[in-house]
Amino acid sequence: MHTIEPHYAWLEQYSATEDPRSPLYEAENSLDAYVNTIYGYYIHPQWDSLDSDTLYLKILFVDYDQGISVIEFIGEWNDAIENDVMHLKRNIIDVMTHEGIHKFILIGENVFNFHGSDDSYYEEWFEDVEDGWIAGINFQEHVIREMRQYNLDSYINFGGQLDELPWRTYQPRKLFEVVDGLLQRRLG
Repeated sequence: MHTIEPHYAWLEQYSATEDPRSPLYEAENSLDAYVNTIYGYYIHPQWDSLDSDTLYLKILFVDYDQGISVIEFIGEWNDAIENDVMHLKRNIIDVMTHEGIHKFILIGENVFNFHGSDDSYYEEWFEDVEDGWIAGINFQEHVIREMRQYNLDSYINFGGQLDELPWRTYQPRKLFEVVDGLLQRRLG
């Protein structure tokens, strides 16, 4: 797992650690020391902590004028034991929604397992984005299946073209346009 790096192609356009409005402003990551682990396996040092032992993230892009963000994840999303959604909601999402972010693209190809609990934090997040949306792209099939068992698809849009989107081939605003277009057709 230590070789799986967060996406870097957009770093010149946005860096959460240099954004004073970001929940990760001035966060420091080692460039060469591996310190964080998930179940004893070291992960690349550029992943950011959300105060969970099993789930890490990287805020890849934010545009406050458009109210959009792209967040990449790695690890096990464990709401049953670690209450990962609570950590995500309180430490990251609440700060972002307070700053006007109401459209979230969650990249989940490196989320290896999901263990659910209740959906109250997801429901709260969904209510916070009112006229926006939450889209999960490239989550693994078994993870989506588990999330659907807990009715999280009532709050997070999965499926169809979102499951196999070549997101790295787009610039961030173009990715937003593609996802927004897919969701407008779906929700419209």
